[in-house]
Amino acid sequence: MKKVLHIVEAFGGGVFSVLVDLINGQANDFEVVIAYGKRNQTPENFKEYFNEKVKFIEVKDFTRSISLKKDFKALKEVKEIIKKEQPQIIHLHSSKAGIIGRLATSGRKVKMFYNPHGFSFLKQDDSKIKRAIYWLIEKATVIVNRKCTIVGCSNGEYLEAKKLNKNAVCINNGINIEKLESETNNLTPKEIDYENLKICTVGRIGYQKNPELFNEIAKSFPSFQFTWIGDGELKEKLTSKNIRVTGWKSRKEVLEELNNQDIFILTSLWEGLPISLLEAMYMKKLCIVSNCIGNNDVIEHERNGFIANNVEEFINIIQNMQNQQEKNIKDNAKNDILEKYNAKTMAKKYMEEYLK
Repeated sequence: MKKVLHIVEAFGGGVFSVLVDLINGQANDFEVVIAYGKRNQTPENFKEYFNEKVKFIEVKDFTRSISLKKDFKALKEVKEIIKKEQPQIIHLHSSKAGIIGRLATSGRKVKMFYNPHGFSFLKQDDSKIKRAIYWLIEKATVIVNRKCTIVGCSNGEYLEAKKLNKNAVCINNGINIEKLESETNNLTPKEIDYENLKICTVGRIGYQKNPELFNEIAKSFPSFQFTWIGDGELKEKLTSKNIRVTGWKSRKEVLEELNNQDIFILTSLWEGLPISLLEAMYMKKLCIVSNCIGNNDVIEHERNGFIANNVEEFINIIQNMQNQQEKNIKDNAKNDILEKYNAKTMAKKYMEEYLK
């Protein structure tokens, strides 16, 4: 049985959700090891999410921010793990793990894959100089290890990957349909009340998710209830009196909150391919998203949701919600999840790439 080593620094949030479904889908066909770094968003009981056959190794010096001292130590740790485990396949997740993992395997004959889950050089909370440096680091790492296949989790990310390395493929993120169905089958679907709309988003209240735009939209509809399901360092940006912040919730509580909403919005500045959006579409929430990579790869305007370029367009779409649009859009959204964005399809495509 071939051994797969997954190396992941960003072991939390959407990346964590993707890994759970991907790894559980391959645990019976491969020997799986996860070398991970802990984050604030990493669940305390994270091992319980995975198949019992999966082996875990903590990389103690993995950090989110750049630190030459810690990054060098993490590189040594990863090299030791690879030497000890001797995997036939290495799969890297997130920019930090992607860079360190490719440096650690330079010169080794091993099959390698790298999922950026949102390239660092697309992050708009960094200066243009910093983003240019991130791009140069990514490009340099490609030169060091050209055989590594970059996997775009959306078509937009794939197109960016192709600019770095022709050795790139697109495999859309997917969600575990059977699990989500069992988690939601006791929830009664909510009928939309157009006079008293409930509007929400899900995720960390950070720069990427653009809480200031979310706040502007909420201020324009003082009689509607807005809910941010999550927490984060920019919570103080949500000043509108009709915004409720839930704080971090359990998986069960998040789905209950989401079920109680009419509209799901994403005001993101950039994305990889957001799992929260896929789950909202499956649960037949009307979705309005910002026009960025990841969001606009999934949503087709007025067919399975809506795309807005600015605050005025978000406001206009909400004001003009119509009953006759609702059913078709919601049905199209759920059908797209079942056909294109499910975990079984995702795991099957990775299996095909692993075995090529």
